[in-house]
Amino acid sequence: MLKAISTHVFLRQRLHPGLLDSLARSGAEAIEVFAARQHFDYTSKTHVNEIADWFRSNTVTPFSIHAPLYFDHDMGRAGAPAVNVAHPEKTRRIDSMDEIKRAIEVAEQIPLKYIVIHLGERHDTWSPRTLEHALTALEHLRAFASPLGVKLNVENILNEVTQAEHILEILRIGHFSDIGVCLDTGHAHISGGVDQVVGELKQHIRSSHIHDNHGEKDEHLWPGDGTVEWPKAMAELQSSQALEAAVLEIHYALEDAAEAVAAKAKEAFAKLLP
Repeated sequence: MLKAISTHVFLRQRLHPGLLDSLARSGAEAIEVFAARQHFDYTSKTHVNEIADWFRSNTVTPFSIHAPLYFDHDMGRAGAPAVNVAHPEKTRRIDSMDEIKRAIEVAEQIPLKYIVIHLGERHDTWSPRTLEHALTALEHLRAFASPLGVKLNVENILNEVTQAEHILEILRIGHFSDIGVCLDTGHAHISGGVDQVVGELKQHIRSSHIHDNHGEKDEHLWPGDGTVEWPKAMAELQSSQALEAAVLEIHYALEDAAEAVAAKAKEAFAKLLP
C-alpha cells in the first residue's frame, strides 16, 4: 500500500513546488492533488504545467486528484453553489459535471490514476431520483475520464447517498465494475464505525482517506488526535485486496507550517504503515 498524502492540508495556500517538496520529505510515495481553484487551479495551463513539471522531476507518484467541491476561489463562502452531480436541478448537475471534467483534463499533463468523486453534498438524502442522477453522472464522467487513463473512485461522505449500501446499489445497477471506492475513515467513524463500513465496501476499496475525529464532527485531525482505533482500522483496511494507497487528508484549518506537516506525516506513516 502506498504511503500518500493529500494537498488538502495546504488548501488555503496556492500549491507550488516548495509545498510538494515538503510532502515528499515526509516519506510520501504518492500525492493526491486537491482541485480547488484558490489552491490548485486546474483551469490554468500555467499552474497545471508548474505542478506537472514537479512530478516529472520527482519520484513521487501523482496518484489521484480530488474533484472540485466548489466553482469559485473561496470554497463557496461568498455564496457560490457547490459542485453537486446529484442535484435535483438539471442545470446544476450539468454545470457540476463540466467542472469535474475540467479537473480530469489535468491528466493530459499529470498522469493521474484516479479521481475522487463526491455524490451530492452533506446531508443530501437518498431517493430513486438521486439514484438516477448518480448513475447518469458516473456514466458520463467515466466516459470522459477513460481515454485519459483516469478511473473514478466514489467517496463515502456524510450523506445518505453514499452510505455503504447505496454505493453498492449504484455500482451494481450501473454495472460499474471499473469504478471503485475511496474509503474515508473519518466519515466512516462518524457514520457507523470504520470496521462496519470497510466490511461492507471491502471488495471495491481502491484508495482511502486517512484522518481522525472524535466521532461527532468531520475534524480531519492527524491520526491519533481523535478516537479512531487505528490498529484495528488499519488492519481492516489492509484486508481490502484492491486497496492501493492510504492518503492522509488533514484539515487546512490546523494551519501547520510545511515542515511541521512533513514531520507529522512522517510520524503518521510510521504509526499506520510500519
